[in-house]
Amino acid sequence: MSVPVYILHGLYLHGVVMLPLAQYLRQQGFQPILFSYASRLNTPATSADRLVEQVLQQSHNRVHYVAHSLGGLVLRHAMAAYTHKLPPGRSVTLGTPHQGSTVAGHVQRQGYGDLLLGASRHQGLLGDVPPWPPERELGSVAGNSGYGIGSVLAPLTAPHDGTVTVAETYCPGQNDHICIDCSHAGMLFNLKVGQQVLAFLRRGRFEHE
Repeated sequence: MSVPVYILHGLYLHGVVMLPLAQYLRQQGFQPILFSYASRLNTPATSADRLVEQVLQQSHNRVHYVAHSLGGLVLRHAMAAYTHKLPPGRSVTLGTPHQGSTVAGHVQRQGYGDLLLGASRHQGLLGDVPPWPPERELGSVAGNSGYGIGSVLAPLTAPHDGTVTVAETYCPGQNDHICIDCSHAGMLFNLKVGQQVLAFLRRGRFEHE
């Protein structure tokens, strides 16, 4: 029986944007499940509660997770609060600002946090996210193409993917980290990203050159 993989989108988006990655993982023998959440209206912790509720409604022996950007912070809340209740499995985050988002911080200081970030600010994009449980395997993917709307909104320290710096994608307790030449949004459609996600889900490590 194929292992389910819950796939989480980022800020402003909907689960449908993750379809290309979901289709790729399905072709590789996994069972992708798109999880949509109200990224501006609900805090990451609230969205995490919904995710865990959905996972626990099923009788999965093993569950993997792949999360883009803010979705990775939702996943951190889920793992921090419910790691002992959830089935075993591996997690991959894509362009997630584990160290807090420079862009979000800049937007907040400019007075547009409530408008542009909404509830994602609270123990989310501005930092103060629960630590990653050491018993859970985590791989973090960063992009370094340097093109994206985030670089227009705030000055970013290179290398970055246009929205999140590579340094921000390091999560204390992660098992592996890899940087790929792609943009923040481009991660969702990049074959190399898909291949690295597949590698980590299967073996718990990325394929480094």
